[in-house]
Amino acid sequence: MPIKNTDYHKRRQNPLYALLLVASLIPLVLSACSNPFGGGNDTTTRQPTKAPHNQQTYTAPLVGVTDFDTLDPALAHDPSSIQAIQMLYTGLVQSDDKLQVHPQLAQSWHQESDGVTWTFKLRPHLTFSDGTPLTSADVAYSLNRALQPATKSTVAPIYLRLIKDSDQLLAGRVSTLLNDSILTPDAQTVVIVTNKQSAYFLSMLTYPCSYVVEKKLIDKYQTGFTDHLNEGGGAGPFKVATYTHRSRIDFVPNSHYYNQTPQLQKVSYIFYHTAQEAYQAYTNNQLDMTGVPLNTLVNDKKRKDYHQVPQLWINYYTMNYLTKPFDNIHIRQAFALAIDKTAIARNVWQDTVIATNHIVPVGMPGNNTHITGPDGTDSLKGNPQKAQALLQQGLQEEKINSVTALPPIQLTYISGVDGFDQEVKAMIQDWQKVLKIQVTASPVDYNTLLDKVTGATGNANGIQMWGLAWVGEYPDPQDWLSQQFAKGAVNNNFNYGQNTSTTAAQQQLVQQQLADADMNRNANERFQSYQQAEQQLINDVAWLPMEQVTENFLRNPNIIGINDNAQNSIPPDDWANIYRVQ
Repeated sequence: MPIKNTDYHKRRQNPLYALLLVASLIPLVLSACSNPFGGGNDTTTRQPTKAPHNQQTYTAPLVGVTDFDTLDPALAHDPSSIQAIQMLYTGLVQSDDKLQVHPQLAQSWHQESDGVTWTFKLRPHLTFSDGTPLTSADVAYSLNRALQPATKSTVAPIYLRLIKDSDQLLAGRVSTLLNDSILTPDAQTVVIVTNKQSAYFLSMLTYPCSYVVEKKLIDKYQTGFTDHLNEGGGAGPFKVATYTHRSRIDFVPNSHYYNQTPQLQKVSYIFYHTAQEAYQAYTNNQLDMTGVPLNTLVNDKKRKDYHQVPQLWINYYTMNYLTKPFDNIHIRQAFALAIDKTAIARNVWQDTVIATNHIVPVGMPGNNTHITGPDGTDSLKGNPQKAQALLQQGLQEEKINSVTALPPIQLTYISGVDGFDQEVKAMIQDWQKVLKIQVTASPVDYNTLLDKVTGATGNANGIQMWGLAWVGEYPDPQDWLSQQFAKGAVNNNFNYGQNTSTTAAQQQLVQQQLADADMNRNANERFQSYQQAEQQLINDVAWLPMEQVTENFLRNPNIIGINDNAQNSIPPDDWANIYRVQ
């Protein structure tokens, strides 16, 4: 899973909060697994003997980071910190191992008839890891604290933005949301009022900034409370035993956990500077998992302990609907169908990614298994003849005699990353070979790309085409569709729906379909609407999806019971089923 750096989150508040730096992400997949538990369901045919109680341990690496950025759930944005936080804390709801919203501290919830009032009933007899009772007041305190300007969270304004008046609190116009949009009628009930009808609200609540923290520990230690998590602090399945900054952290089961406690008696994360160091430690039986360095990938793929699992991560390219020649749908389709995605996945990425036509990735609830490319087929090898025919149709519509009369075309992307340089080179070769069109590569640094993408919004003179990635924030198709393509979405820098093309009206119908789906309480109908919209977006080449990134790693086969998912998370209750065998 990629590291989301602080610049990214500052941009998201500025408001370009949906751009994710492709270049800083892909090396982690190729050289180091940032999730210690990786992906790939563990299957075995043997009947092993369960290891003794005192041998129930699991040790995993955290590669490329020197320490946790934070262990405060209100602040967490990077995968390493989030993994530790998900062991220590939990919230009203979390995702299960199929990425569906699952009850956690809340045993039930109800969306009132007004569509904006959500009532949660807590499980009885909840406590923090030190045995202190956990009530609705603690849930309300934690949500309100995460949104307080003094907390300086870069993530709560994103994932808790649906809570009514959260913007007023962040702006300093109100001092609290308690007894406003966050209410506690009794010790077992929490009521949250949202600012609009949003069927995906529960999915957003699965993000760690909504997790419950223990007020008395924060009152005692202030911002330093995360150095005292051995005293309490959370209500997750584990608690901290020892934490040595820049070295390691050890977790032991939380005996006060509301459900079955973990079978593993110690889980340790150890910080490693490089993927090669972690890989060597695994081969020396010092670790129970490791990422796979690129230079060993070919041989490691043959190992029985090798796993590869698709992640909620799509690399894509997009075109500015206000610039020539990409204001024409048939020219956009020609560019999309000229590319052999399969060859690029194999030759450039050595099959560490999966070529795709999907916007909503495989592994996401609501994923459309029948998606096709713009040519109506599921081919990932391109369709040169169709591409050539569409190009000629587009040129005729634009009254352009030949490709030599097209305006100069540039593809802007992040500079300095070998894999993406090679991918862009391959795409340019495909366009030249199939369409006889010369595209110029325009590599730029991270901040320059973000500025240029922002500047393309509503701008016919903005950049024409660029490459980015999107990594799932919460497990709902809304994050991949409405967040990207809706009218007014800050990520819609390519001007889908808001342009002067002949198909703009049809694009606006798709945008309305997304808006209606966002409010639809019927999950099946909502997913069906999203799937229909996704197919039309692909036909329109709103995105040109290239590949879905995967995690590639080795894991000790003596570790049993991990049901991995595309979000690289282990739900709290799953720990009771994970154990070591001899």
